[in-house]
Amino acid sequence: MKTYLIASALLISSTVWAQQAAFDNFFYKGEDVCFAKETEKSERYNPILSGFYPDPSVCRKGDDYFLVNSSFSYYPGIPIFHSRNLVDWKQIGHVLDRPEQLKLDGLGLSSGVYAPSITYNEQNETFYVINTIVGGIGNFLVKTRNPFEGWSEPVRLPEVKGIDPSLFFDDDGKTYIVTSYLPKESKWYGHRAIHMYEYDIRTDKVVADCGIVVDGGVDVAAHPQWLEGPHIYKVAGRYYMIMAEGGTHAGHREVAFVSDNVKGPYRPCSINPILSQAGLDESRPDKVINVGHADMIDTPNGDWYAVFLGCRPYQDKLYNTGRETFLLPVEWKNDTPVIWESGKAVPSVVKVPKGMETERTDAAFFPNGNFEWKDSFNGPLLKKEWCMLRTPRDQWYELRDGKLYLEALDRTIEKPVNPAFLGRRQQHLAFQASVDVRFQPTSASDFAGMVLFQNEKNYVAIGLTMADGKQTVVIENVVDGKKERLYQEPSSAKQITCCLEVNNGTCSIGFKKKSRVQMVCHDVDITHLSTHKAKGFVGSYIGLYATSAF
Repeated sequence: MKTYLIASALLISSTVWAQQAAFDNFFYKGEDVCFAKETEKSERYNPILSGFYPDPSVCRKGDDYFLVNSSFSYYPGIPIFHSRNLVDWKQIGHVLDRPEQLKLDGLGLSSGVYAPSITYNEQNETFYVINTIVGGIGNFLVKTRNPFEGWSEPVRLPEVKGIDPSLFFDDDGKTYIVTSYLPKESKWYGHRAIHMYEYDIRTDKVVADCGIVVDGGVDVAAHPQWLEGPHIYKVAGRYYMIMAEGGTHAGHREVAFVSDNVKGPYRPCSINPILSQAGLDESRPDKVINVGHADMIDTPNGDWYAVFLGCRPYQDKLYNTGRETFLLPVEWKNDTPVIWESGKAVPSVVKVPKGMETERTDAAFFPNGNFEWKDSFNGPLLKKEWCMLRTPRDQWYELRDGKLYLEALDRTIEKPVNPAFLGRRQQHLAFQASVDVRFQPTSASDFAGMVLFQNEKNYVAIGLTMADGKQTVVIENVVDGKKERLYQEPSSAKQITCCLEVNNGTCSIGFKKKSRVQMVCHDVDITHLSTHKAKGFVGSYIGLYATSAF
């Protein structure tokens, strides 16, 4: 009988794997031009979290800040970070890190965990994350007194309709939930409204349906689309609600409303949008697009900051890194929280908030800018950056003797299942990646290697299989579900090193032979791995993969 560690849970398995692949010496190096410029000690690169970290939400307890992101059908769900200065973050784990918390079985990659919202209630000293699992249990919340020590089982909220729920704790002790909601009488394509509920935190029950508090958006006559991601704040006795308009693509922007009463009526603030990159010069350097889905937080000294998502395209609307997390200071103008002045480009560098200047001396901080990341799989647990596809129901990986072993399952990354796949996010438009793979295939259905993975129908695979009765190294490019074998060569090697060099929308692919990297495919078009072409809401991953259903 063998014991295995998965996330934080110890599992016991007596299964003997029929076939397994061993991985070692994973290497990743970011090489983005925008991160090559010199910065001062008091500056950090924007995005503060590069790669697929969308829909950020932030809260504060004293001097401690906590930030969460959506994760869709990746497991564990909802990565959570901690900071004491809003720019230097450490990932402390995931909110949904147990299979009983997060059921993603059978869901498409862009279903699952949508935008979470994290809040801290000073009255009962409890942290809350409220969320929607699209295609799953719908709206729910989890809570904890200590985010470093794990979260509760989900409290389901069947009465709460819509997506992107957010909690607001009023100073009179009452609690409210707001969501993005499809009205019963939809008046135009993309018409959405913000719906409010009153919630009792003592009984964990909805106690009142307060109805629609914002309908359509700022300029209803213009038929704005996809009003979503609402958050409420109380400032100087007034209630401010910010939310995104325009959908998470080219028309994305953040808007603000204000009311003298928590239940409304809410009216547009005097300045809108409060964040947008529309109408700017398309040739501007370090371009950021699709900004929105913001959340705001105040500091102990009374300053305000906003986290929001944005995208860094390498060409037109193409980006393979997904939607990333940015930070900017908020300026209050004419009774409006303005995140960034319209007509100005989002900067690629952000200052450390005043009074919080610290140096990044701890390697545990989330890397900012260009960096190298290695994993020799020497520990008893996987590093927090590694993710699976959907919820695991059996044990198919093992960390042993300084290697990662994956069972070659009869499951594939092309189906809505939990295959033997572990991936980490692509965090740069230009990067190198490599990994050692040891595998002995016995048929053309067997495969083990590295994949550059966007979704079930769009990926690149590099590794070992069988072809014409011989062990063979192969490179396959899958575009919208259609496979093309770019390269194959018989190889009797017991171990290979798969290598990738990505530069925006192209990549070179090869193998290390006798300590030298030999690229065998050059300038391969990988624009199909962009979110724009692949569709959906996720970014690309570099994955380690084994299967007997290739």
